[in-house]
Amino acid sequence: MHGVSVFDSRYSWIRLAITLLIATVVNVGMWSIISVMPDVQAEFATARATASLPYTLTMAGFALGNLAIGRAVDRFGIRRALVGAAILLGASYAAAAASPSIHVLSAAQFAIGLGTAAGFGPLIADISLWFQRRRGIAVAIAASGNYLAGAVWPSLLQGVQSEGGWRAVYLSLAAIIVASVIPLSLLLGRRIPASATGVPLASIAGSRKAAAFSPRTMQWLLGLAGIGCCIAMSMPQVHIVSLCVDLGFGPSIGAEMLSVMLLGGVASRLISGIAADRLGGMATLLIGSTLQCIALFLYLPNEGLVSLYMVSAIFGLSQGGIVPSYALIVREYMPASEAGTRVGFVMMATIVGMAAGGWMSGWIYDVTGTYRMAFLNGIAWNVLNIAIIIMILSRAGRPRPMAA
Repeated sequence: MHGVSVFDSRYSWIRLAITLLIATVVNVGMWSIISVMPDVQAEFATARATASLPYTLTMAGFALGNLAIGRAVDRFGIRRALVGAAILLGASYAAAAASPSIHVLSAAQFAIGLGTAAGFGPLIADISLWFQRRRGIAVAIAASGNYLAGAVWPSLLQGVQSEGGWRAVYLSLAAIIVASVIPLSLLLGRRIPASATGVPLASIAGSRKAAAFSPRTMQWLLGLAGIGCCIAMSMPQVHIVSLCVDLGFGPSIGAEMLSVMLLGGVASRLISGIAADRLGGMATLLIGSTLQCIALFLYLPNEGLVSLYMVSAIFGLSQGGIVPSYALIVREYMPASEAGTRVGFVMMATIVGMAAGGWMSGWIYDVTGTYRMAFLNGIAWNVLNIAIIIMILSRAGRPRPMAA
């Protein structure tokens, strides 16, 4: 393939389709615990904050996995990472299904989060290497697998859960992931050649910023911004099922509402990807964060069934493009040879925000008896995120093209 561009090629789009399918399966690990949280709380007779602990440990493993697996992908490629993750997920789901206590379940969920990470940041970083002109929409499509998993799997597994309980759901997922992800991973063995266009791999980054911030400083600023936006994002995503149970609508309605929210997030990610190819990642991130903050305010006065469906749809449509924008910003400002590590770090920060926010909202609920203060807490963190992005834009501006 020497002398022939591999970027935005037919193979690139085929690889993207396979990537999306794998992401939709693997990322069920992020959402399965949310769907079964009310059943887990009832079985183990725990408080809401304690019942949120398995989710928090899931996200802790997810965060660590994005960084560690991202580094491994830079060295060894995505195929090995995915095969190993599928094996880990199969074993971890089986162990979780046999958990005798909430603490054992939490430990198993940490391993589930670790394996699930292979289907998020590392996959996004990998596919970003295969696109230049359409990188924004390509990254958005790959990242949509995370939300598609949350929109599709809770509804698909609702029958299993109602008949066999949450343990039967976990055993089913153990078999599905191993049987599907390993064969699909073998199709991603090709690695992009360093000399694909005669340009060193370290400089195949679409663009890079001129020097308002060092790469390390930019990375930490993006990480802090990611924590802020995702503490805010976690309140509706993690607790919408429990909120619906509290309001008397039941867990099945909560699962449907989560699906509506996440399908809106898929649409938002695709639209944001198209916008990012024109506006850049930083401007797209600011737009998404501002819209998310507005949507969080809309939850405060609404507790009716129809209004909650509407607000959840609005919330999904507002915030879906936020997390993929971080990956695009990393690719705009930093070398491609560091994509797995840099994207992994920033994705880890966003997931730390989701984990902290999920637990924080449960704790606030236990203290106050309502989710109102939890929503206000999320709004405050969202404002911090917006302030950081405005500060970066005011000092750095938009990135300019890199010299080859």
